[in-house]
Amino acid sequence: MAYLTGFHAIEERIRADRETGALLVAKAGPRAQEIVRLAMGKNIRISKVGTHDLDRISNDHRGIALEVHDPENLSELSFESFLENLDGDKNKKNWTVVILDEITDPHNYGAIIRSCDQFGVDLVITRNKRTAKHSDVVAKSSAGAIAWVPCLEVPNLPRAVEDLKQAGFWIYGADMAGQSLYTRDMQGRCALILGSEGAGISRLLRENCDALVAIPSLGHIDSLNVSVAAGVMLYELVRQRLA
Repeated sequence: MAYLTGFHAIEERIRADRETGALLVAKAGPRAQEIVRLAMGKNIRISKVGTHDLDRISNDHRGIALEVHDPENLSELSFESFLENLDGDKNKKNWTVVILDEITDPHNYGAIIRSCDQFGVDLVITRNKRTAKHSDVVAKSSAGAIAWVPCLEVPNLPRAVEDLKQAGFWIYGADMAGQSLYTRDMQGRCALILGSEGAGISRLLRENCDALVAIPSLGHIDSLNVSVAAGVMLYELVRQRLA
């Protein structure tokens, strides 16, 4: 059993109507009481507990915690089903997939998921042995967006990239040595690969990219934090499409 303790994380999980366990409540302030009322409206069981019970779960629980079985919102849709359904919506021209290659910091992972929600990413793909597994930190860092963004884990990222190519996706790798993102046409089906905080994109994935893209920089340090870069790149992608 896992637990969510952030206000936004709990609230969005409940609003998304995803399966949960009980809502554990100790000394609930006004904000927590709002969540309790929301949970009651969704027929979620409310369990009164002592503060010491929540202390064993988290040292930053604010008097409330939600039991969950799948805190990271792994989609019930398989990767194969996602590919098969691409042509089902004839009115949808643009599709966006984000591929996370060994993102190790759960704060970065959560922040990227938040941007994916804001900019309408259709799917996030990670390796099924990725290391950013601190579910509560991810949920808090995403401000609850993890409840809304479809995520899939696959055993082989390069193979998934090949499958996306076969489905008509252009594959772009985020790399500070790449060409300016602003010179690329990001219409249609696009997949953006974001590499790990230290090593960047792994060799096999890099070789499978159609292009490496970068955010033009006027600063003195060599790169942006990966979660900040994700937000900027996804914004540019949406800007092009709306323009």
